[in-house]
Amino acid sequence: MTDASIKPLTTEPTPRSFSSRRDTLKKMRGGEDLEWDIIVIGGGITGAGVLREATRRGYRALLLEQNDFSWGTSSRSSKMIHGGLRYLAAGDIALTKQSLRERERLLQEAPGLVDRITFYFTLGKGLFPGRFALSAILAIYDFIAGIRDHRYRNNRFLADRFAGLKTDHLKGACAYSDAMVDDSRLVLRVLDESIGAGATALNYTKVSQLLIENNRVCGVVLDDPDSETALQLRAPVVINATGAWADRLRNSVNPEKRVRPLRGSHLVIPRHLMPVDDVLTSLHPSDKRGVYIYPWEGATVIGTTDLDHDEDLDIEASISAQEMAYLISAFNHQFPQQQLQASDVLSTWAGVRPVIGSEKSKDPSKERRDHAVWSDNGLITVSGGKLTTFRLIALDVLAAALDKLPRAKPFSSDSIFSTPECNADQLLATDPAWAQRLLGRYGNAAIHLLTQASDDEHQRIGETDFCLAECRWALRHEAVEHLDDLLLRRTRLGMLLADGGEIIFPQLETLCTAELGWSNEQWTAEVSRYQSIWRRYYSLPHQ
Repeated sequence: MTDASIKPLTTEPTPRSFSSRRDTLKKMRGGEDLEWDIIVIGGGITGAGVLREATRRGYRALLLEQNDFSWGTSSRSSKMIHGGLRYLAAGDIALTKQSLRERERLLQEAPGLVDRITFYFTLGKGLFPGRFALSAILAIYDFIAGIRDHRYRNNRFLADRFAGLKTDHLKGACAYSDAMVDDSRLVLRVLDESIGAGATALNYTKVSQLLIENNRVCGVVLDDPDSETALQLRAPVVINATGAWADRLRNSVNPEKRVRPLRGSHLVIPRHLMPVDDVLTSLHPSDKRGVYIYPWEGATVIGTTDLDHDEDLDIEASISAQEMAYLISAFNHQFPQQQLQASDVLSTWAGVRPVIGSEKSKDPSKERRDHAVWSDNGLITVSGGKLTTFRLIALDVLAAALDKLPRAKPFSSDSIFSTPECNADQLLATDPAWAQRLLGRYGNAAIHLLTQASDDEHQRIGETDFCLAECRWALRHEAVEHLDDLLLRRTRLGMLLADGGEIIFPQLETLCTAELGWSNEQWTAEVSRYQSIWRRYYSLPHQ
């Protein structure tokens, strides 16, 4: 790839950067931007979706996140955009229908960010579901989605498709399609669309308390590290979209507890140990839960677990030794010749799902995955739900707030994403597949991302599909405050490269110096911070 292959395809100015936290807080201290129509608390996919829908309706909307955007569940999901086959099997047709329709919408609107992939659900001898029962379920699944691509595959096909797979206990597999996504990039793309339409989104900005007058929530109070006086922001609608943290904020006005935090953990191994291009789903030999093995960003992932998470939510979730052993045993049961070891693992991640719980005695895997919205004295709280249905969740939230909002302005399109002004072949004829990936993740900004970087920054890093041009773009335009923002959320290099990506530290130091003005001392401090986070929460279980 050369610079000559990247043409100046647009005369439009560089897209608007994410909001400057320091500049915005400075304006607020000066008395500006203290009044809003909607204040959204929480910078995951639910908060981002609410911001997007609020902004398109003409509301002055502000999003506040106490950590980094997508810091919680929304960067640590299983990366799947799906209808929920098990929800259909359990009779939850409404949730399945909504999810499948949103899946197809996302596939159409954001190719390269959301991509269709084939799932192979193995059929164990003597186990439910059998071939005909699962085929019937998949026929309904496809009918709801408006496609038809499910089919049966025999053991010979599976052995060819998944090298080393033990098949003597299987009766083939049923194949069907769902989709994969980079969840953190999905959040950032949705936020970017909102900011381009006039919204403001701030990371590392903590709401210390709700502003309550006459027993009604009318705004928020912000921690301001640069002032001894707390900032008070007012809005007729405050939305609590903090996911697993939702009860904590809601308990300011309502003591009810409804969220059951469930942890799902994953292992990342190098692709050469298990090169897969599709998703293999099999039942764990110990408890018959489904475990996935699937491709992700040039590596292979094994996941997931489903356990109650009783630890401090303000401390990042991490995989336990028991969960690691559980996932390794699932892999080794299916691939006995491979015999995966803990030393083979590149990285791990664990996310906390905000499930609307019934009772703890219930199997976590049998809890419903739909969302709930509560209105309490001016505070609208939303929690639960699926990554796939974030747009529908946002619409329900705004419907609950409608009587407190001014009249919405008319809009002509309900598309989540704006259409880039060029296609993949026009962006990069020498590598249209990679170009489509960039367009999916960055939209029209992909054009500027490539043209503003040098030729050597366009090269893929290791076996990943990330490049240094993306790192430069993120540092310049995407509100990066810390090294872990860059390596764990703006890109996934910290989970895809050995030792958390140490091999590219020299190049990153140069970029951080140029784009963020970091001194040698600040770089050293950021590396120390990042390595501490990576070793504790993204590496092997802490002993």
